[in-house]
Amino acid sequence: MLKTEMRNEKTTHLDQMTPLEICEVMNEENMNSVLAVEKALPQIALAVEAATKAIAAGGKMVYIGAGTSGRLGIIDASECPPTFGVDYETVMGIIAGGKERVFRAGEGDEDRYENGVNDVKDLLNPGDLLVGISAAGGAAYVVGAIEEAKRIGCITVSLSSNSDTAIEKAADIAIVCDTGAEVLTGSTRLKAGNSQKFVLNMLSTGAMIGTGKVYENMMINLKPSNIKLRGRVIRITSAILGCDEARAEVLLEKHGWNIRATVENEK
Repeated sequence: MLKTEMRNEKTTHLDQMTPLEICEVMNEENMNSVLAVEKALPQIALAVEAATKAIAAGGKMVYIGAGTSGRLGIIDASECPPTFGVDYETVMGIIAGGKERVFRAGEGDEDRYENGVNDVKDLLNPGDLLVGISAAGGAAYVVGAIEEAKRIGCITVSLSSNSDTAIEKAADIAIVCDTGAEVLTGSTRLKAGNSQKFVLNMLSTGAMIGTGKVYENMMINLKPSNIKLRGRVIRITSAILGCDEARAEVLLEKHGWNIRATVENEK
């Protein structure tokens, strides 16, 4: 039996716990998500390196999954343009069953191998990176996408919470975060989902650092698309140039609120 499908001995009486006890055991078990990611860091680093190379060469990174896995990929991809100033096509997320499945579950979608093939065959180009995400590791939809991506000439990564799975065998780089049995048996939106979010954060952030989208530990390509971000852009520019915020705002106005252009021309 897959570890993610096993019963957790700590929670066999989950239905009899108090609200505080439920929160305590969930919090305790969530720690295993972090430990599982830690053990997979060498493989995650390989994937970061591959993503960096793909994006630096003008390619893209595409996440694909079903259910929670697909939603998490979409979340991470959608946050890259405002954070790093990249196009929406640089990091993309695909969910089995299409956009409707972001809001409404469709559990049968993960079983359709051919849909995985079709969803990537006209999207990917040689040299792109595909990250196939499946907590259990056996989603036929994700296997189809990975195998089609390899046929096209892409680098492929698998992300799962079980070892020796179909997506692991199909991918060039296999990331396995062994989060173990869930608090609620089989509910991989919990610990397994946590680990997926952690890994996707590392992949996108690492690739953006590697392709020059970060200065020191600051978002050099940040877009001032709301009041909060406008203030952050001013503070970043002030910190880099060593001037007060009023001066930073004047200089940003001069250079179209582009941090990089402001720093390059005024430092």
